[in-house]
Amino acid sequence: MKTIEDLKRLREELKTKNNLRHEGGTQIIVGMGTCGIAAGARQVMTAVLEEVAKRKLEDVKVCQTGCIGMCEKEVLLDVVRPGEPRITYGRVTPADVPKIIAEHVVNGRIIAELAVGKITE
Repeated sequence: MKTIEDLKRLREELKTKNNLRHEGGTQIIVGMGTCGIAAGARQVMTAVLEEVAKRKLEDVKVCQTGCIGMCEKEVLLDVVRPGEPRITYGRVTPADVPKIIAEHVVNGRIIAELAVGKITE
């Protein structure tokens, strides 16, 4: 980095990447308690961030939470679309992420074989 323009460019790149982890719009929440991490939640989180970035989904925000309480079903991933019930997916692997994002996040279709719960508010 040699100029102020280089610094500004880096700031914008990091800001764009960081926005994926803030709340708002459709949310994807990954359970990152110790049980989730032991089951592979870090890899699932990485897959989610990569898929959202690859598809350039600017209205999707990714965040993490602690233990959700269903340790036997880890890795747990919740999808919250505005105006719809919160859907919890269980035993999620990085290979499941593109399907969850394409089917549920983008097209609004719940993937029944992965869903373990629905929270109505």
